[in-house]
Amino acid sequence: MADREKKGLIARWLEGKERSEDYARSTLPTNRWALFWDIFKGRFGKLVLVNLLMLVTFLPLAAVIVWRILAMGTQQIVGPYGAGLGVGYPVIPNVSGVAEMTVFEMDLLFFVLFIPAGAIAALGISGGGYIIRNLIWTEGIFVANDFLRGIRRNYWNVLEAVLFFTIFLFLARTTGNLADWLIAAGSPMAGWLIASKIVGYILMVFALLVAMWMISLGISYKQGPWALFRNAVVMTVGTFPQTLFFVACATWPIFLTMFGGSFFTVIGLLLLIFLAFSYALLVWLDFSQWAFDKFVNPNMGIATGRGLYNKDKAPRPAAAVVNNSASDSAAMREYRRMIVAQGKSKLVCRPIKPIDDELEVYQLPESFSRDDLQKLRESKQAIEDDTKAFEEEHKNDERYVEYNREFEEAQRALEDEDGKKKKKKKPTPPKMLNKR
Repeated sequence: MADREKKGLIARWLEGKERSEDYARSTLPTNRWALFWDIFKGRFGKLVLVNLLMLVTFLPLAAVIVWRILAMGTQQIVGPYGAGLGVGYPVIPNVSGVAEMTVFEMDLLFFVLFIPAGAIAALGISGGGYIIRNLIWTEGIFVANDFLRGIRRNYWNVLEAVLFFTIFLFLARTTGNLADWLIAAGSPMAGWLIASKIVGYILMVFALLVAMWMISLGISYKQGPWALFRNAVVMTVGTFPQTLFFVACATWPIFLTMFGGSFFTVIGLLLLIFLAFSYALLVWLDFSQWAFDKFVNPNMGIATGRGLYNKDKAPRPAAAVVNNSASDSAAMREYRRMIVAQGKSKLVCRPIKPIDDELEVYQLPESFSRDDLQKLRESKQAIEDDTKAFEEEHKNDERYVEYNREFEEAQRALEDEDGKKKKKKKPTPPKMLNKR
């Protein structure tokens, strides 16, 4: 075998993999792990750009956090926490619990401010999540336009998730600070207070998991506020070990910034600026699509494996759509109704003569006469007659007969289904999810 030509870096970059001899469809991602890595290395620049757009909406939240850190540091310096060691006016004979009381009072302000700041951050989450979801679905994106479109489509669902978590965070932090204050003040119920604090933080973690599912469900499906919360709880409980693992994988840069120490905090801040938010959404939405393909989409009659290449997948005929086990779902019925309403495809239901050079349209000269116009008309008529003759000759070919038969079966199935509904309308379960 002859040696292949070794091309330069610029040539390989301009031509891309599809012009390479090593390219094959088998190299396309066939699972969610491969899809994550393919997006991460192939769309890294877009991930950074999305992260910067999201970062703008997180600035109010970052300002509240920095304000709290500075206020706490200042209070440690000027606070009267050393009894008998130069405590100024007013005199506080017993400073037990004063520090805890100060933290309790200050956090009432700061954790309330987290709620409106989170509502602003929801703008970035909804826009960035929409772009990341389209990347996972391997759809074309325009970052600025799709960011704004994602805000319009997903903001209210994402806002519900963010408000749910920030309010829960405020309640958990407030009860925890109150427990610390009462314990420092010598409350006899110290054991119960510690237990309530632990339970509050456990519920806060659970609220984070539910909020993450609310975000992914709200971006991928259209549903009401109560259905969004209910389905998020169901998905959290049903996939709890996987949810816990992937939330940890998605949010580790944030915890690295908060608890990593001075050196790791700097690294965490750089990640937050350039990549952390888009990375977190990529990890979480990629996992969510796996869960939806496994538990949600088959029951709704929605195709699974979107964004993945399935080399073993064969096209399904129209009859298979009619006889599918998921045909009772509202989404599948709507899909079949849409196919029938659009009518038969003119490119598939009948023979179309391939383009060849046997017959050509007569070209008029710059100066033409009536004879030239007659020749033009005759050439067009010859092409039309030839096309009709080809169609008549091949109209009974198996592929055209099979397609028309399957389409008519699908149409009759829908007509019979609609007729049964008119005769007797059966009660239907509550609507869970609708494809967005």
